[in-house]
Order: sequence, then C-alpha cells, then structure tokens
Amino acid sequence: MKAGGRSTGRQGRGMRAGRQARRSALPVKRNTQMLKKKMLDALNKQINEELFSAYLYLAMAAYFESISLNGFASWMKVQVQEEVSHAMKIYDYVFERGGKAEMQAIKKPALEWKSPLNVFQEAYKHECHISGCFNKLVDLAIESGDHPTNNFLQWFVAEQVEEEASADDVVQKLKLVGNDGGGLFMIDQEMGTRVFTPPAASGE
Repeated sequence: MKAGGRSTGRQGRGMRAGRQARRSALPVKRNTQMLKKKMLDALNKQINEELFSAYLYLAMAAYFESISLNGFASWMKVQVQEEVSHAMKIYDYVFERGGKAEMQAIKKPALEWKSPLNVFQEAYKHECHISGCFNKLVDLAIESGDHPTNNFLQWFVAEQVEEEASADDVVQKLKLVGNDGGGLFMIDQEMGTRVFTPPAASGE
C-alpha cells in the first residue's frame, strides 16, 4: 500500500508539473485594451509617413553632400535618425496595444533642389504636413474614446512644435545671408555640430 501510494503521489505531482509547464508555454495576454482597426490603420499609415520623412531627409543629405556642404548634410543625417526613431516609437506602441505594424511602400522623394534655402523651405513645409497628420490622429483618438493613444500622441504633438521651429530657424538664417558665401560657410559649420538624442521610451 505504501509503495502504491508513493507511486500515485509521484504521478500526481508529475501531472501537475506538466499542466503548469503547458500553461507557462501559452502566450501571455497583455492587460490592455486592443486598438480598434481604424486607429490601428491610421497609426500604421503614420509609421509610413515617418519612414518617408527619413527617406526625404536622406535625399536632402545627399544633395548637400553633392555640393560640399557637409555640415548641412550632417544635420540632415541626424534628422533621418530622428524620423526612424519616431517610426519605431509608434511601431512599439502598436504592439504594446496588441496590434500588428504593417509595412507599406515608401514613395520616392525629390532628389534635387534649387538652393540650400529651397531645401529648408521644403523641410519646413513637410514638418507642417507631419504636424497636421498627428493632429488628425489625436482627433481620431478622441472620437474613438481611445485615451491611451491620445496620451501617447501628445509627445509627438509637442515634438512637432520643435521640429517646425527648428526648420524655420534655418530658413530665416539662410534668408539673412542670401548669396553671401562666407555667411553660408558659417551656418554650415554650425549645422555640423548637431547630434542625435534618442527619444524617451513609451511611458517614460
């Protein structure tokens, strides 16, 4: 009887251990409300907008490299890093909310510009467009009652104020120097000092 009892006990413990192992192998459900399809589609579209922005600024960097304005080119390369980090911030958020990020085709950017001033006028115009995109996302989040996404997007809304101001600041400086080569050289030197600072992770 004792031997049989010990055997039954071992079998019972083995079965319980097996059930626990199977439970631990199951995917962990996130304790969060999943994104609605309309919001998910809009966020995926914004990932594409951010990646296009990176592509556009890389094209602008190539333009500056081609005319030996390496400081301007360096500034644009930092901008590329910023835009990719913005795309990844949204990408991570989509998965945090139980969605799936879906990559879309990125359109071809312009390759040539009339002047450095023209480049930054277009950069400023583009940043205004991106600001409008985020404003629409906020509107959609509010309409959908998606308070977590509304809260998440506020970082980008504030960031866009800085992005627009940064591009416009360069536009105004380039207007001031006009065709003065010496002035352009000084701005180029200043632009080369910019460094990339990664954005804070979601929730920080």
